[in-house]
Amino acid sequence: MWKNIIAIAIGSAMGTSLRYYLNLVTLTTGYPIGTIVENLGGSMVLGFLTGWFIIKISREWLKVGLGVGLCGGFTTMSTLASDSVFLFLEHTWWLSVVYILVSVGGGIMCALVGYILGQKVGKRQGFKGVQQE
Repeated sequence: MWKNIIAIAIGSAMGTSLRYYLNLVTLTTGYPIGTIVENLGGSMVLGFLTGWFIIKISREWLKVGLGVGLCGGFTTMSTLASDSVFLFLEHTWWLSVVYILVSVGGGIMCALVGYILGQKVGKRQGFKGVQQE
């Protein structure tokens, strides 16, 4: 168990550092290019690792270190994409569609609710940010 936790911690630190660096070098574009690269790249890497680990018996700490740690630290989109493919291939297409809609729609709704709550708390504390007309 401790090997797994240490592997996840190291992988997470690496993935998060890569994500941070990629965001820094793409900030000047004005578009979330770094995020797009992270999400698509992380999805590709996690899909590859998942397929690879199914075929190749590996140590558990390596699986969780690269999957949960590195890919999880680099992006959360990779898990959404990988789970969607798994649901589509191993269960039914409609379950995959529902999962995607709930994940994306729920994520957008949570972001909206969090944004609204953040503005309310900020206003109570005297923060004067962007005003809605």
